Formats: sequence, C-alpha cells, structure tokens
Amino acid sequence: VQFVESGGGLVQPGGSLRLSCAASGFTFSTWSMSWFRQAPGKERELVATITNAAGSTNYGDSVKGRFTISRDNAKNTVFLQMNSLKPEDTAVYYCNRFFPRTSWGKGTLVTVSS
Repeated sequence: VQFVESGGGLVQPGGSLRLSCAASGFTFSTWSMSWFRQAPGKERELVATITNAAGSTNYGDSVKGRFTISRDNAKNTVFLQMNSLKPEDTAVYYCNRFFPRTSWGKGTLVTVSS
C-alpha cells in the first residue's frame, strides 16, 4: 500500500490550494478515504472523509464549509480543495483509508502565512 500526497505549498491567509493523493496497492474504489493533518507539536487529526462510491462526505468542525473532499476512482486519487485558508490550517497533510488505516505516506506541507 502506498500513498503519494502532493499540492502543498505556501499560501496567504484567505487563499486556496488543491491537494492530491495517489493511492496504490489496494482496491481503491472499495474503501472510504480520508485526509488527515498534523500541525507542529500536535496530534494527527481527521480532516475529511469520503465514502467509496463518493455518496457521502464528512468534515471536521474546523474545516467545514471551507474544504471539499472528492475522489476519482478511475485514477485511484483523492483530492482536498481548501479555500479560505487560515494560519491554523498550517500542517502536514496526509491521506489514508478511513478505517482501518494503513502505512502513511510522506504527506504534503501546507503553510498559511502572510
């Protein structure tokens, strides 16, 4: 199982970024997928989840209304569109299966700063 996250970078408050995660090594279309993030000195937290058929999504309270999770099962890829970014969104972002989780990728760093 492998996850390769990309799309992070430095963005000003109020800006947007779109993260991508390419998954391999398992039957992607049959699993609910999630984005997680870990800020410096903090525990990793669940940000957003999408079901296997993309019929349902769920978001953490801190990102609800600003982030959108989506997936392309034909490309084994899950996305996270992040709008209205805030400095407190600064973290390394990871994708993984919702449950049970498996090995983690390297993540992609998002820095929100002026």
